[in-house]
Parts: sequence; structure tokens; C-alpha cells
Amino acid sequence: MTKVDSKGRIVLPQEVRERLGITPGTEVDVREKDGKAVVEPEDSPDEILDRMERLVEEASSNRGETMPITEGVDPVAHEHRDAVQRGAEQHGE
Repeated sequence: MTKVDSKGRIVLPQEVRERLGITPGTEVDVREKDGKAVVEPEDSPDEILDRMERLVEEASSNRGETMPITEGVDPVAHEHRDAVQRGAEQHGE
């Protein structure tokens, strides 16, 4: 049986780690469910990236037209924006 140390840490038995594919550095999700602690390895980086790409695509398709904010903006901010745009145009040529 595994014990909890003074800092709240536990060591998962090697057999469990191997069956779940938990290696050093694997991020795990720890949560309570029905009065028990559940430990699950996070998805692989590829699965996480796929999920993020789907979320970005969904957010992009739901996004409407945007308008620049001009009222109440400090004139110095406008000058700075214009200077950055000019620099980008010159650098892009």
C-alpha cells in the first residue's frame, strides 16, 4: 500500500505507471470523483494540439468584423501605431 508523505505526495506503483503510460514528466489530471481520487494522464501533445486547432477554427468562424477603436484614444498612441505601421511597410518591401 502507498502512503501519502508530509507534502501530500504519493508514488504510483510501477505497474500502474507502465499500464497507463505515465513516464517522468507526464502531466496528470487529479480530481475527486464519488469520494475517490482519480489520476489520469493528460492527452498526448498531438491530441492537445489537435484540440487547440479545432477550438481556434471554431472561434475564427464565429468571429465577426472588428473595427479599430478611435474615440478616446491618446493621440500619442495613434502616432505610435502609425510609426509602427510605417516601419512594418518599409521593412516588408
